Amino acid sequence: MDEDENRSHDDPVRCWLVERTYTDRGLVDMVYATPDGSAVRRKQISTTIMRQRGTEATAAVTVDADDLEPVGDQDTRERYATEVERMREQHGPDEEV
Repeated sequence: MDEDENRSHDDPVRCWLVERTYTDRGLVDMVYATPDGSAVRRKQISTTIMRQRGTEATAAVTVDADDLEPVGDQDTRERYATEVERMREQHGPDEEV
C-alpha cells in the first residue's frame, strides 16, 4: 500500500521537488509533490534570500497534509509521480538540489 493512502489530514507528508522555475522578478517557484503526484505544496522564495541564508532547495520537504493542494489533471499527476520516483532514486530527502 502506498504511504499516502494511510495518512490522515493531520499527518505530515514527505513531498519531493518536481518543478522549479526562476522568474524574472528574482523569485524561485518550487512545486513539491506527494509520491503519487495527487497533491502538491507550492513554495516561492527570493533568490536573494536563498543566497543570504546560504541555502538551496532540498530534494524533499515535510508538509502538513492540510497544506497540500490537489492536482486535478491526470497527466500532471502522472508526470509528478514519475519525477518524484526519479528524485527519490537520485537524491536523499535533505540533499540540496
